[in-house]
Amino acid sequence: MDKPQPFRIDIAQADLDELDERLARTRWPDQLPGVGWSYGVERGYLTELVDHWRTGYDWRGHEARLNEVPQFTTTIDGQRIHFLHVRSPEPGAIPLLITHGWPSTVYEFLDVIGPLADPRAHGGDPADAFHVVVPSLPGFAFSGPTRETGWGSRRIGRALDELMQGLGYERYGTQGGDFGSIISPEIGRLAPERVIGVHVNALANASVPTVPGDLDRLSEAERKLAQEAAAEWQGFSGYATQMATRPQTLAYALNDSPAGQLAWNIEWYVAHDPGKTDQTPIDRDVILTDVTILWLTGTAGSAARLYLEAGEEGWGERPAPSPVPTGIASFKGDLAIRGLAEISNTITHWSEYDTGGHFASLQAPDLLVSDIRTFFRSLRS
Repeated sequence: MDKPQPFRIDIAQADLDELDERLARTRWPDQLPGVGWSYGVERGYLTELVDHWRTGYDWRGHEARLNEVPQFTTTIDGQRIHFLHVRSPEPGAIPLLITHGWPSTVYEFLDVIGPLADPRAHGGDPADAFHVVVPSLPGFAFSGPTRETGWGSRRIGRALDELMQGLGYERYGTQGGDFGSIISPEIGRLAPERVIGVHVNALANASVPTVPGDLDRLSEAERKLAQEAAAEWQGFSGYATQMATRPQTLAYALNDSPAGQLAWNIEWYVAHDPGKTDQTPIDRDVILTDVTILWLTGTAGSAARLYLEAGEEGWGERPAPSPVPTGIASFKGDLAIRGLAEISNTITHWSEYDTGGHFASLQAPDLLVSDIRTFFRSLRS
């Protein structure tokens, strides 16, 4: 690992002007009458959001907010790695590595970094403090694009373990959601002697049966949940299939049309149909900031490759058992099933919430922070 260099985001105004011009020239497709979201992202919703992107969204404000957080870049295994790094003022703080998923960026964690790093200043117990490290995953945003094949979850895990060691953290915890819920436990499998505990939300590989015999391990109630989850995934998994098989074909469209990239990214943020979900809504400017970051860095196509790279490692297979203590928080809309999660994880903490959503750091930040604190409390020494 190279010596980390301070980093500051400073997007050229010409790039913002070009984005505005491309949005203004969007060539909109037709939509069948009365189909709503059943065929994909609803046109009226998207046109209104694109109009707001052009006329009401302030990139410079969000850029400034990101630049308030200490951030750095380094090179690990030949790949540029960008990361936020906030050291706690508390002497007993635990180092905590937080990994995001797709199509996320580090921006999604700005509301949880402060309470995790400095609980005393946020009405919490200083004994629950963390040194917080939040990397942009290789291929995403300011850590992208990747320059060679092979950047699946295991290689990413090895690189992030090297990052933590390079920062002087020989013992640390991990946390992640969505694809981060695959990467964070993988780091524990790769370095169980260093990872004291793994906390995840939106656990991505414990909702549907993937291996013969999976259903036999479950209770009757869990089997019903697994079958329902499999049916739901079948209806919305087209995006993952495309990215796991032909990401380069998709990349041309994502890199050429900001409205198209927004449409491709948005369904998970709005839970497929914003008019029918009971998950906590995500502020549209936060969604646009994630999308804008990927657009301005030209990494939407590179980020999509993660699905193929992880698939090459056997993403769809059940992971090897991990000895590392693992805590799981399941928020509204998450489909994780404990019987499936226990096959590959040593679960010592399980929480279920009837609020929030898939992006817990945005939809239930206070609950996520509380759950992380509770889980790691028993692992502090």
